Amino acid sequence: MDEKTNVMRLLEQKGIKYKSYNYANTDAVSGIDVATALGQDPARVFKTLVTIGKSGGHYVFVIPVAEELDLKKAAKSVGEKSVEMIKAKELLPLTGYMHGGCSPIGMKKAFITTIDSSAENFESFCFSAGKIGYQVEVALNDLSKIINFQLAELTVVLKGA
Repeated sequence: MDEKTNVMRLLEQKGIKYKSYNYANTDAVSGIDVATALGQDPARVFKTLVTIGKSGGHYVFVIPVAEELDLKKAAKSVGEKSVEMIKAKELLPLTGYMHGGCSPIGMKKAFITTIDSSAENFESFCFSAGKIGYQVEVALNDLSKIINFQLAELTVVLKGA
């Protein structure tokens, strides 16, 4: 990969091993498209979602790309009465990231971050490298060296599943 993102630079500064992926030359749009373009199991490719709580605080949730955030579980995990997704236009000024390229690493501010507990099922998992078309793969233990996070069950359980 030619281009390094700020996320990659931050990982290198902390001496954290990672693999980088570039899918910029594909027509991948959805998270499942990205996983397919990378040849990865969608359960190992995560997306970063930013919410606002009833209290006005912002929270980051990192979940598998094929899953949907359960807002009730998310709120409970951070001690809020409720949370809702922020508006797309608020993402860049708040985090420094564009929609589709949001990473839990390197946001303008450190927000309470919760990662879906399914990440524990894998030696490492993938998420945005902070720019559309780029992903990094990092071990959960290594990620804890660069950001503070908690684990919780965050996704909607589909009926009949």
